[in-house]
Amino acid sequence: MHVHAAPASPASGPGANRMQSVLRFSLVATLAYVAITFVAGLRAHSLALLSEAGHNASDFLALLLSFAAVYFQTRPADHSKTFGYQRAGVLAAFINAATLILISLWIGVEAIHRLSTPVAVQPRLMMVVAAAGVVMNGVIAALLWRVARDVNMRSAFIHMAGDTLSTAAVIVGGAGILLTGQNWIDPVLSLIIAALILWSSIGIVRETLNILLEGTPRGIALPEIRAGMEAVEGVINVHDLHCWSLGSQSRALACHVTIDDIPPSESACIRENLNHVLKDHFNICHTTIQFEHTNCQVLDGCVVPMEEMANAPDSSHHGHSH
Repeated sequence: MHVHAAPASPASGPGANRMQSVLRFSLVATLAYVAITFVAGLRAHSLALLSEAGHNASDFLALLLSFAAVYFQTRPADHSKTFGYQRAGVLAAFINAATLILISLWIGVEAIHRLSTPVAVQPRLMMVVAAAGVVMNGVIAALLWRVARDVNMRSAFIHMAGDTLSTAAVIVGGAGILLTGQNWIDPVLSLIIAALILWSSIGIVRETLNILLEGTPRGIALPEIRAGMEAVEGVINVHDLHCWSLGSQSRALACHVTIDDIPPSESACIRENLNHVLKDHFNICHTTIQFEHTNCQVLDGCVVPMEEMANAPDSSHHGHSH
């Protein structure tokens, strides 16, 4: 007997509208700043400013992806997408982070090249443009923090928070060049910015890959789930246990639960208690629980091997599929 608990509904309503409004404002402000930073970087001969322009250009694309993902996440499930579009935001976050890793590597190579061949920069122009960037990126980061409830919005927030810090570092670097006249400060500063981008992006890539590969959600241990379920009265054992993430905020579980040979009506209480434990203690709201009674024979876990089925003229075993 299969028992399903309804999946959580996709993001929608006022929360999604707030996210879309924040992202629209962020897109316009970021695009304007990219143009200003790029022109100023060319005039000041500053790799730090040009790397900021490149970083902010990637942020514009990241915000655009996040905006599209928020839109898709509000779409309901249908016959072709039975879980809806909950992973749209996860996919957007993965693309954003992977792009940032490539950009950080490019910045690092350019910075190393400039260390061997220093270029004179205009520190005052660097500082003025960077100061405007700190204000803009700081405001956007604060707005994103207020609506960052999934990995998609968290990746967008990390983009902008990283921009705020790295742009502030450009101001410090410009002051250092102005006071000392040492142009090597600019490429060294770029290396620091690249390292910051790389560090924050790798964490997002690891988290999104785990979701896309249907790994066990972060912070969850299957032995703890099994122990919690087996503590429910009437449960003899739990096996073939699988837990994965539908999106960054929703988790799913499928398992087989062995109980005594009782009528389905009497097993309803066990089902309700299991779902109660899973929801309250592990935040798992979508479950597929298959009950088995103690006399049910199972080979190799949950599926009868194909060779066994091929060799047996009539099957005497119960095959259980997820």
